[in-house]
Amino acid sequence: MGTRVVRTEDPRFLTGGGTYVAGLRVPELEGALHATFVRATIAHARIASIDTSEAERAHGVVAVVTGADVDLEPAPPETPILNQQMLRPWLAVDTVRYVGEPVAVVLTDTAAQGADAAELVWPDYEPLPAVVDPEAALAGDTLLFPDVGTNVALELAFGRDEALFEGCEVVVSERLVNQRVAPCPLEVRATAAAWGDDGRLTIWTSTQNAQGARDAVVARLGLDEGQVRVVAPDVGGGFGAKIGIYTEEILLGWLAKRMGRPVRWVETRTESMLNMGHGRGQVQRVTIGGRRDGTVEAYRLEVLADAGAYPKLGAVLPYMTRLMTTGTYAIPRAECDTRSVVTNTTPTMAYRGAGRPEAAAAIERAMDLFAAEIGMDPAEVRRRNLVAPDAFPYTTPVGTTYDSGDYRTALDTALAAAGYDDLRAEQARRRQAGERVQLGIGVSTYVEVTAGPTPSGEDARVEVRPDGSAVVYTGTSPHGQGHHTAWAMIVADRLGIPLDRIEVIHGDTDLVPRGEGTMGSRSLQLGGVAVHEAAGKVVDRARELAAEVLEANPDDLVLDTDAGHWHVAGTPTATATWADVAAAAGEDGLAEDARFDAASPTFPFGAHVAVVAVDTETGKVTLERIVTVDDAGRILNPLLVEGQRHGGIAQGVAQALWEEVRYDGDGNPVTANLADYAFPSAAELPSFEVVPMETPTPVNPLGAKGIGESGTIGATPAVQSAVVDALAPFGVRHLDMPATPERVWRAIVRAGEPPTPASGPAAAGTGSAE
Repeated sequence: MGTRVVRTEDPRFLTGGGTYVAGLRVPELEGALHATFVRATIAHARIASIDTSEAERAHGVVAVVTGADVDLEPAPPETPILNQQMLRPWLAVDTVRYVGEPVAVVLTDTAAQGADAAELVWPDYEPLPAVVDPEAALAGDTLLFPDVGTNVALELAFGRDEALFEGCEVVVSERLVNQRVAPCPLEVRATAAAWGDDGRLTIWTSTQNAQGARDAVVARLGLDEGQVRVVAPDVGGGFGAKIGIYTEEILLGWLAKRMGRPVRWVETRTESMLNMGHGRGQVQRVTIGGRRDGTVEAYRLEVLADAGAYPKLGAVLPYMTRLMTTGTYAIPRAECDTRSVVTNTTPTMAYRGAGRPEAAAAIERAMDLFAAEIGMDPAEVRRRNLVAPDAFPYTTPVGTTYDSGDYRTALDTALAAAGYDDLRAEQARRRQAGERVQLGIGVSTYVEVTAGPTPSGEDARVEVRPDGSAVVYTGTSPHGQGHHTAWAMIVADRLGIPLDRIEVIHGDTDLVPRGEGTMGSRSLQLGGVAVHEAAGKVVDRARELAAEVLEANPDDLVLDTDAGHWHVAGTPTATATWADVAAAAGEDGLAEDARFDAASPTFPFGAHVAVVAVDTETGKVTLERIVTVDDAGRILNPLLVEGQRHGGIAQGVAQALWEEVRYDGDGNPVTANLADYAFPSAAELPSFEVVPMETPTPVNPLGAKGIGESGTIGATPAVQSAVVDALAPFGVRHLDMPATPERVWRAIVRAGEPPTPASGPAAAGTGSAE
């Protein structure tokens, strides 16, 4: 525990041993048909007709299915608090509501035949006005569901205090855009479905939660739980977009039943960009007020979220944003109200951080705006307002209770590691000299909720086999996190069985019928603890069995975890191996189940410092350094944690500088592939400077919090802040993300002023807003 153990799963992946749905070869899928979806090419239109005749005559085509053929009811949003009248059809019947919505499916003997035949399906569309902008959608001039009478899918209104900012010496307000981004996992969606002779449906799918996917299939197809098996083999990334299962994927089960043959489907990258749930997508209004000595007294956050054409999980995520309204700051008065609206765009889902990055981006920009207005260093303004270490558990004005934290230490550690004072001195020198490449320094602090928003739990089973090896059954569903290594470490620590003799099984609902998957940075603090508890129960039962083998009192037995055997205290030569103990268990075997239910979520925190160089003639931004302190409680394996931090930081930086899903005014996507969507590689990023810090939580026995999303939450506002800081001498007060060269250059040109000598960030915020 706490050691840098190299991932045990990597040799298999690195030598081509991974098993993904697209390459799955199992007897159940022999003779499978290939599904190719015909998708809408217009954002909003009535469907006058769909001509499938030419496609049906094409070589290799077995069937063409349209919405009129599907005898299943359209589905309301899965989350009950969403507007239940906004129904989603299996295939569009009367109206299409976004480019990429499936209108038909072609079933062929080969995938290539499907690609050709799909182009021979001819929908006849009668165009309707499209609404892409959420603010326009809120106005309601164009309705996606006219019978519903509104585009609002969810409103979370907690009241507005008109006296919130009374008595504040300074009040600053700004409109912010937290742009829509695409998850871009390297493995796109892929699913296969087959019915067995026993009348059971098996679905293989790339998902973050096999059990949740099974439950959705059961509900949507009207089956019993025992009739459905879902298998998630190796999954090549998810980032929240693969939570559960999509409508197209469930439809494959219906198609397989209708055709009497297995059906499989692998989407293209363009399909993925058009249909896999996008993330973020909020328009925010922040208002912050306080005193000129740097004390923040009041804060208001108003959120308008883009749900896309059909409200899904993304429409609910403003609730997560509201939970984290005030971030790490002890602000006495705060409020947050949110609305989610439908637009003629791809539906939104969770994306790494899922509502918490949006909250951090808002409060951190607000703190920068406040600091600029009063002429104070932004790091100092943050320090003066952080929740004190002795205030925990701390309840915020919106009712969120943080478990533990030391925010000041995190901030001071990050500033010291970055050499903050030296950076400000170099910035002042460049500004004084009027150099072409200006330096920007951004600071952020953050706190997030993991394994939440409400208390939850996870299941595990640990079994010792007759040969003395062990197997772990877990309800978590790894797709890059390293659970095979981590769960084996926990079992090895408790049982003394070597890592290479411990197998981890997940993602098969027949083998692991109960589980809640991997999302929300929940795995170690719930799934890992469940493994820890199950292993402890194995030790307790094994003690009794070892006593029988050694003919001793159980209280006199010692488990030597270094040697991996039992012996009587004071008599280490007489031993019982785990194989001996497992044999003594008889036919029942040596296995124990455990479920761990946490009393509350946990709240990881941290601080980031970003340093950018901005070419003021071209607008190009180069990230030169990013220094991060990410505190996730007790660390099980630093190597795994650093991997999670690196991935999170990279995606957070990417949103700040490059990534944005864009549509034209008619709802046509203009970033539908990785040539147009700015997806960064390692070449665009500096080496990350990750600083360790551990503040254990009292919520679980391991003291662990989540780490998978922390880097994303802290990096984005730090980098955005750094860019705005570099542009401060030009009079730029705010710049929405992403900070592309064009956007930066236009901001400088619009400001219309040459750099003015200034030392430090006090000059930021003068002049007009961008």
